[in-house]
Amino acid sequence: MTVITVTAPAGRLTGEQRRRLARTLTDAVLVPEVGRFVEAARVGFQVHFAESAPDMMAIGGVLLSDSGADAMHIDVAVMEADWAPDVRADVITRVLAAMAEACGLEQAPPGWWVNFRVIEEGSWGSRGGVLSILDLLDSGVFSAERAEAIRKQLL
Repeated sequence: MTVITVTAPAGRLTGEQRRRLARTLTDAVLVPEVGRFVEAARVGFQVHFAESAPDMMAIGGVLLSDSGADAMHIDVAVMEADWAPDVRADVITRVLAAMAEACGLEQAPPGWWVNFRVIEEGSWGSRGGVLSILDLLDSGVFSAERAEAIRKQLL
């Protein structure tokens, strides 16, 4: 289970950009999380888009409505697993690349920030109760290597 929330100034992203990002942001996290691309794993990912008026966001103490700066915040919340620093860095890099590509930019501007948050074991609810990533490892979507690394990290 992963939730990606993109907060952007109102009107910054078009409907077509959001459609593209729904898929590319999912893939940006899905592949590192499960260890390979598996279409069936998509159901465990949600992408949420939130908009704020430019006078409700600021960089450096100046409202975007006054500066015209380009700011976005992307929050990636994942279940506790084997999230070594290099895997986290890969996810962050992939997320920023997907955002830039969808927006027609060569690279993400410095006002776009990504937070990578790990929700600790026992703190994620779904299906009417508490869900553990350990419950999902035998679902067939995780690569054998990724499943073993997660088991090693959590058990």
